[in-house]
Amino acid sequence: MSQQDFFKNEVSIDAGARCISVLVPYPVEKAYDYLVPDDLDLEAGDYVCVPLGKRDITGVVWGEAQGNVPADKLKPLISKYDVEPMSKEHRDFIDWVADYTLSMRGSVLKMALSALGGLHPDKPSIGYRLLSSSSENRKLTPQRRKVLDVMAEGIVYAASELAGMAGCSVGVIKGMADKGLIDVCAVYSSAPCVSPDYTYGRAILSDSQAEAAARLCEESHYNVFLLDGVTGAGKTEVYFEAVANALSKDQQVLILLPEIALSNAFLSRFQDRFGCRPALWHSGLTSAQRRKTWRGVAQGETKVIIGARSALFLPYQHLGLIVVDEEHDPAYKQEDGVIYHARDMAIVRAHLGKFPVVLVSATPSLETYVNVQEGKYQHLELPSRFGGASLPEISVIDLRADKPERQCFLSSTLIKAVEETLGRKEQTLLFLNRRGYAPLTLCRTCGHRMECPRCTAWLVEHKRSGKLHCHHCGFHTHPPAQCPECDDQNSFAACGPGVERIFEEAKGCFPEARIMIVASDMVDSSEDLKDQLAQIKAGEVDIIIGTQIIAKGHHFPMLTLVGVVDADLGLTGGELRASERTYQMLHQVAGRAGRAEKQGRVLLQSYMPEHRIITAMASQGGRDVFLDTEAQEREMVGMPPFSRLVALIISGRDEAQAFEVAKALGRTAPQSKEVQILGPATAPYARLRGRYRYRLLVRAQKQIDVQKMMSQWVGGVQVPSQVRVYIDVDPQSFL
Repeated sequence: MSQQDFFKNEVSIDAGARCISVLVPYPVEKAYDYLVPDDLDLEAGDYVCVPLGKRDITGVVWGEAQGNVPADKLKPLISKYDVEPMSKEHRDFIDWVADYTLSMRGSVLKMALSALGGLHPDKPSIGYRLLSSSSENRKLTPQRRKVLDVMAEGIVYAASELAGMAGCSVGVIKGMADKGLIDVCAVYSSAPCVSPDYTYGRAILSDSQAEAAARLCEESHYNVFLLDGVTGAGKTEVYFEAVANALSKDQQVLILLPEIALSNAFLSRFQDRFGCRPALWHSGLTSAQRRKTWRGVAQGETKVIIGARSALFLPYQHLGLIVVDEEHDPAYKQEDGVIYHARDMAIVRAHLGKFPVVLVSATPSLETYVNVQEGKYQHLELPSRFGGASLPEISVIDLRADKPERQCFLSSTLIKAVEETLGRKEQTLLFLNRRGYAPLTLCRTCGHRMECPRCTAWLVEHKRSGKLHCHHCGFHTHPPAQCPECDDQNSFAACGPGVERIFEEAKGCFPEARIMIVASDMVDSSEDLKDQLAQIKAGEVDIIIGTQIIAKGHHFPMLTLVGVVDADLGLTGGELRASERTYQMLHQVAGRAGRAEKQGRVLLQSYMPEHRIITAMASQGGRDVFLDTEAQEREMVGMPPFSRLVALIISGRDEAQAFEVAKALGRTAPQSKEVQILGPATAPYARLRGRYRYRLLVRAQKQIDVQKMMSQWVGGVQVPSQVRVYIDVDPQSFL
């Protein structure tokens, strides 16, 4: 019934009419009160349709009415959807995330209602099934006889599927139905991953794997585990045992992955273990796929979900385990909309649901490492690679001594190592975390640099498109024929290497080799990436040139040499976590070498071979030494995880207006010995997507309630509608 039809009848409101509050998926802080019609039986968590302004929208019953509006002035809600109510744990989670991130409650709810079509059952499609009397006393053509033979097992088929199996046209199928030879029936598509077999395909575990798996499986209450193992140690097989244990209790399981690309290799491993594909949740799905998965999760039918960070907000009915794979990855931080860190929110979700959460990494984040050291998290360690494979030998090439030729970026030592690897019919990975051809285009005459007109960022040259691209806002343009500064003709030069430039150099050095670039902007879809990875695994590629998309989660048996073209990338700059992330990236990419029976080798090209990150990479046990040193330095300067940080980002299209708001926030900043306010200052990216940006950074002692402090502070400053103020609790980036 529509809203208009509902209000055609007079609604009588007696004194005892029930009122409830409904939270709607819009940027609102509080739920709205509505009247409950006598014919509706409602409970907290029910999905309902309510009038809001002139529209009918979906909301969730959040509890009893607030009582701020008299009952005779309330609108009655319209209808209730036939879906299981949102669990109390999930509603508490939404409340908690909103309070912690200082976001609007309705904005957080919107992430849980990201596929509203799932509130409605799927419409059935037409199927065909065999009748018991289909061939009795009838003369049948060979085509029709073949159709009946295919249908002999009693399975229901779609017309196109049946026609393909029988080698006939769809018209033959429909004609048989018209004559009563086969039956027409409604076919409802089932939810994904309804019945994974937890006894199927169990792996044979090593002693250390079995010990870690047993510890995970015996935990039935809230606990946080760090599953810490070197690359290739078989961490996935260990937590698959915990997944199987949860499935044996008829619980739902969420496995978070930082990159959609990682799901391709992961899916086949999951299917080998559990006999079916898991449900997927990421931005690349069609609306129909998202609708089906959302409903399956909400109804409690879908058992295992593999997803990006947004999968955390699906409305689970019986969630019993969360696994956060590659827990250190910065992709778990959402930087716009509701700003949150999925790893940290996963821990909160597990705490509210009273079940375990497993953080998985070969290079744990410093926050996780310190929590293990302090005994807050349980530590499960896999110290060696599975199946007796050895860790790769890591060496450093000092580019000050072994200089590449002019306009080249591969040293003679690395070139020789690649030649030797090609001679053994093995594969090489040349790693450079820079897309495109060159990161900077510079005028040789006057020094003018090509910059994005909407961002404070240099334009990156791409050979594939023949254009200069901004990697922040998507702006692109053709390279100019003359310098806009000095008008000199053909004076621009490409400075520095990207993967396309390394490809060009490798082609010159190894003309007979089969070379492939693997980078996010070089593939048009996840299927293209899947095909590329399959070619590498099949040995159809000799040299892979890749960015971070190839650095983690992949197993290539023939890959024995990894050459890091620029190991110094990320070592300089003022980012708090720059050193940590550089080490993690180098460690991950080094782990691609020698994962099978062949010995692996890693060569790091560096102009700073004495840097502590480079020496940690090249030394035995260097990871923990690096993390211990990093922790000591952070503690000395009072930075996380030994303090709290909150960032304020002020942005606006009018630079002066944005700066005035930043100054007002600076003038009214809280004064306390336990709190330090830095700024306001121009952000490192002073202009992003056409908006001017200023930042303030709050550093507070851990006992301070920063949410309360920030709410009072920011709430006391009047902000024009054209200016946005973002609050980032626990910021990961400072750009």
